[in-house]
Amino acid sequence: MARTGVFPRMRQVIMLVAMLLAWSVPAHADDISAAGRGVVRIVTIAVADDEVVGFGHGSGFAVAPNRVVTNAHVVELASRYPGNVVIGVVPSEGSKSFQGKLIAIDTKRDLALIEFSGAKLPTLALSSGAVTDGETLIALGYPGNVDVATARSAADFITPQSPVRSQGGFAGTRTLEGISVLLHTANIARGNSGGPLLDACGRVLGVNSAITNSEEGDSTFAFAIAYPELTAFLTQAKQPFVSIAAPCISVEQRNALDKAAEEKDRADIANRNAQAESAAARAREAAIDKARAANESARETYMAGAAVLLVFGALALGAAGLLLSRDRQRPGIWTAVGGGALLLGAVALFVLRPSFDEASIAAPGDGNQIAEAKLPADAAEGPLVCTLQPDRSRITVSPGEAVKLNVGPDGCFDGGTQYAESGRRWQRVLVPADEQTVTVREFDPDSGTLVDTRYFLSAADMQKVRDVKPVVPVAQCTADQAKRASLASLQQLMRATLPPAYNEKLVYHCAPGGAE
Repeated sequence: MARTGVFPRMRQVIMLVAMLLAWSVPAHADDISAAGRGVVRIVTIAVADDEVVGFGHGSGFAVAPNRVVTNAHVVELASRYPGNVVIGVVPSEGSKSFQGKLIAIDTKRDLALIEFSGAKLPTLALSSGAVTDGETLIALGYPGNVDVATARSAADFITPQSPVRSQGGFAGTRTLEGISVLLHTANIARGNSGGPLLDACGRVLGVNSAITNSEEGDSTFAFAIAYPELTAFLTQAKQPFVSIAAPCISVEQRNALDKAAEEKDRADIANRNAQAESAAARAREAAIDKARAANESARETYMAGAAVLLVFGALALGAAGLLLSRDRQRPGIWTAVGGGALLLGAVALFVLRPSFDEASIAAPGDGNQIAEAKLPADAAEGPLVCTLQPDRSRITVSPGEAVKLNVGPDGCFDGGTQYAESGRRWQRVLVPADEQTVTVREFDPDSGTLVDTRYFLSAADMQKVRDVKPVVPVAQCTADQAKRASLASLQQLMRATLPPAYNEKLVYHCAPGGAE
């Protein structure tokens, strides 16, 4: 078994500390390339009596913007002779290398923590999920055999360049010198020490530390210090870290699940609408039956009243004739007038008896059940707390903390950031000044759903986005439709510079004051 770090004697390397300018290779827009921007080369330079007496290098990765993890054996001489050994941290991008300081070391676990200043690295997240048999794993780092073949001078060792990736399979868990390790078949070599072993989403599963000796054609296996050992070391060093338990899911799988979910949502809406229509039809039939029964009762009442008035009117007219025949003129006339009035009342009741118009009958609520099934009564607005929905998200590096929003009228967010219309939704492309991340944020007030689609870009690709956005057309919130349209057009241009596939998609449910 051999360690993957080296410390050969080299001359003419005192110039390494002064080298600053370098070239960088743009990385691909995928999860592994995104993780690679947080991987560094760790260089050690030993000096005695003002003379360089030794040089070594390994790999490391960022767990904080200014702190990196590596193997203890990579920086062992720096821990033993801090006054004579310089630690250099060489990022994968940029034009500078930086001097590092050893702040924690655990020789039993073969882990060390280095701090530096002058730059901020993208932080890698750790994966706490179980590794499955045969799962594809990726190693990132700076293998020495590649350096020997490609380096033209000692300066190349402090020149920022992208790490080398190799792919293999998970071969099981083992215990190496009392430490839990992952056994895998990704090809690594001397110099990969301290580099990360990743899952397909770019999350750290372990720290590469050793390889088996290959004799007489035997297959070579590699060992990576496992997640429990790494987290125990970081906890003891009081170093915060991001740990993600969500399973690794590809963008294609996430898109397929989203499509299936959208189809299900449409089917659910159609089903709810059909049920609402069926319920409305049943309610209308019941209303018609009830109205018909009430109408028939009312008609019968009118007809009975008309019959009673008709009878009394006829009797009154008969009495009036009798009175007139007996020369009782005055009573006879009044009785005749009363009888006529009764007859007219009977005719009026008959004519005014209620008719029945089935078309005028509607179900209770006038069919609003269907509209209510499509949209909520109130759109989300005001102070909101948005909670991550892991089952609808693709999580690669984010800790999943809640997001607070204050949604105002006309797309004014948080009291000063204007969003542009995207249908019934509000959208904004967020481009931070000090990160290599672009976030397309979309908020649906009807469903209270917030979606952050995130792209982790190389320095060159990030600059392309910033070049499109030299001046923001809307400096503050506005109700001016023309200004908001200008913002929407700019955002379309910015989105056109982004890769076709995102790295992370975070879906949140938002509620007032954090209420569920």
